[in-house]
Amino acid sequence: MVEIGVSVAAKVSGYLVDPVVRPLGYLFNYRTNIEDLSEKVEMLRDARDRQQHSVDEAKRNGHVIFDDVPNWLTRADGFIQDASKILEDQKAAPKSCFNGLCPNLLSRHRLSREATKKAAVAAQIHGVGLQIERVSYRPPLQDIRSAPSEALPSRLEALNQVMEALKDSNINRIGVWGLGGVGKSTLVKQVAEQAAQEKLFDKVLTASVLQTPDFKKIQGELADMLGMKFDEESEKGRATRLHQRMKDEKTILVILDDLWAELDLDKVGIPSPADHHKGCKLLLTSRNRDVLSNQMGTQKDFPVEHLQEDEAWILFENKAGDSIKNNPDLESIAMDIAKECAGLPLAIATLAKALKNKSESIWKDALVQLKRPTSTNITGVGEKVFSSLKLSYDYLEGYEVKSFFLLCGLYPHNYISTRDLLKYGVGLRLFQGTNSLEEAKNRMDALVDNLKASNLLLETGYNIVGLRMHDVVRNTARKIASKEYYHALTFQKGVKVEEWPKMDELHKFIMIKVND
Repeated sequence: MVEIGVSVAAKVSGYLVDPVVRPLGYLFNYRTNIEDLSEKVEMLRDARDRQQHSVDEAKRNGHVIFDDVPNWLTRADGFIQDASKILEDQKAAPKSCFNGLCPNLLSRHRLSREATKKAAVAAQIHGVGLQIERVSYRPPLQDIRSAPSEALPSRLEALNQVMEALKDSNINRIGVWGLGGVGKSTLVKQVAEQAAQEKLFDKVLTASVLQTPDFKKIQGELADMLGMKFDEESEKGRATRLHQRMKDEKTILVILDDLWAELDLDKVGIPSPADHHKGCKLLLTSRNRDVLSNQMGTQKDFPVEHLQEDEAWILFENKAGDSIKNNPDLESIAMDIAKECAGLPLAIATLAKALKNKSESIWKDALVQLKRPTSTNITGVGEKVFSSLKLSYDYLEGYEVKSFFLLCGLYPHNYISTRDLLKYGVGLRLFQGTNSLEEAKNRMDALVDNLKASNLLLETGYNIVGLRMHDVVRNTARKIASKEYYHALTFQKGVKVEEWPKMDELHKFIMIKVND
């Protein structure tokens, strides 16, 4: 009974004493509570600034910010603003009452009480901020969306056929074949965009294979679009990691562009659709149908043919812009020029852009040049195609941009490093009138824009800094380079040189280029 009485008395005492002691505590600890709040606000402000710097850096690097981070920043900002007002009120509050005879107890009690509560909230918000270890994540790369292309019936039909094959559960390897420059890459890029829009697959990946496959580069392109990075240095180790990552996706479409021979999927790290990953489908392009059906085992192959005359004219007229509309006399000449491009979209688009806004006499001269027989001896480049691309080169204005184009053409692979272009351009003294590296860089950027506007240089196709040149354009550039400004002497690595140029011819060459 005694123990129960003591317990009851203690509780009663607590109820009676605490309401009296607590207010006195606010008064006695007034200065301590205000200083504690001030310190916690400063700590929270510092933490908020650190997180904001991390967010700003992540945005500059193209990362996506986690949703809880801006929410925390907004909450911290709001609290800091409210708490700062209390601290300002404390400075402005009357310090005494009764003509300075005693401290202003009511004001001190209120401010001390608010400071105590705010300090606890500040500690809680700060603690939440400390739990945020990462503010962002690196999103998978997405293909750069192309501008809507001309609705050419033959291309729309091919697009629909490929899309239907992708939706067929019995087909997991599809091929697209045709001549270089006929539009295979453009078609599969449109397929990738439409497949992503219709959500046919969880992931759509694309990579360029090229004549001499660079397995690490192919692995890197696929990994970038999956948002993954390799810790492995070896090609085999990267292949294993990529294989594991791709199998994590329930459905996935892998587009491999420009195959010249059989590609070992295991060496890249791509799971075989039939054996290892039922949800994986392959879309392959090549110039040779046998590469697709015989070597890669495609189940359905779709040809991309030359454009018929009416479609070639639609494409040419579109690329030439208002030049033809504003001068009706050009129409018949332009139609004849379009016919001379042999129905190849690459040649049509490139020449139309080259002639855009040119005088009628230049259009007439272009037609004459195209009709003249030309011997190119370039594998994969017909006479008419070479003539149209050569004219596009001829109509580039100035030695500088022409020389820069030929320099780009000497690169052995599809990817052209702008850093290397700048280095070689400065070394060859291409950028005349520039007095600093910055000026040379600006001049190079202007030349790149000029060639891109002429369809002679292209973007890489996804978010990677660099350029590319269609191999038909590149082969044409090399042919020109061996005869004109550069007089570049080129050799193929591993191919025996049957005959070295004579001494009286060697002085014409200013460069020796060995291609891989």
